[in-house]
Amino acid sequence: MNAIPNSHGYPKPIGPWERRLQQGVVRLIREDEMRSWIVRDDAEILAVNKPGDVVCHPSKDGPWSSLSGAVRAYRGEGAAHLVFRLDRETSGLVIFAKSPATARRLQMAAQERRYEKGYRAIVWGELREPVFIDQPLGPDRASPVLVKSCVTLDGSGQPARTRVVPLSWNHGFTLVAVQTETGRKHQIRAHLQWLGHPIVGDKIYGPDARLFLTFIEHGWTPELAARLLLPRQALHCRMIDLSKAGIAWREEVPLAPDLQDFCRIHGLREHLPHGEDDAATQGDLRDRK
Repeated sequence: MNAIPNSHGYPKPIGPWERRLQQGVVRLIREDEMRSWIVRDDAEILAVNKPGDVVCHPSKDGPWSSLSGAVRAYRGEGAAHLVFRLDRETSGLVIFAKSPATARRLQMAAQERRYEKGYRAIVWGELREPVFIDQPLGPDRASPVLVKSCVTLDGSGQPARTRVVPLSWNHGFTLVAVQTETGRKHQIRAHLQWLGHPIVGDKIYGPDARLFLTFIEHGWTPELAARLLLPRQALHCRMIDLSKAGIAWREEVPLAPDLQDFCRIHGLREHLPHGEDDAATQGDLRDRK
């Protein structure tokens, strides 16, 4: 594969496939852990509350090195079709369909955006009013990290819309509720960085994308800890509602323990009433276009 240097001096591969980088030590899942993460298991769907250090897709390191592999091994090789994935360092709800028919139904619903997902994120800075971000996203050609997205204003990006509602702010941080109207790669992370409120702990969309390369080469270091504060991005999928897909199914999970600890230390409170994750679609929002 040929390569050309980008503006940072790092070679950027040219080709149809993105090179996958090993992110630190392989995390192997124990069967008892897998059992404790299951929040709902019915005839059609298995819902898992994923920690922020587990990859969703199968890996070469065996079934217990990924959530998909662990679910299949846990169920004795029974059908388990990953429908709504999360990035490795994002915690929260992940859904598996237990039959091909349910998988097709949910995949079609995902393509047509006939579902609701509610997120929580802890961001840098104090955001004090709701924001609707309507900005296209595409590859960040200037980044040293190949997979990075960014707002593109040259017509090359895809439409992307994100709604953000601040829940609590204190000491230079804000806990926000987030909903997306589109499903672009790294949409929430890229939009929040563009807004000027990047997610705490984000190695790619935080203060400097080169921190991700440092992490790949050296692992988690005191220098990274000083700049990022958390060893993973503070993003959590809190709610999924499938009623728009014709399935009477809704589930919510609390913030992951590490994010709860960060909120407690920094005086952030999650004060929306139960079941109001869709508040991010309400109220007077400032359009950022």
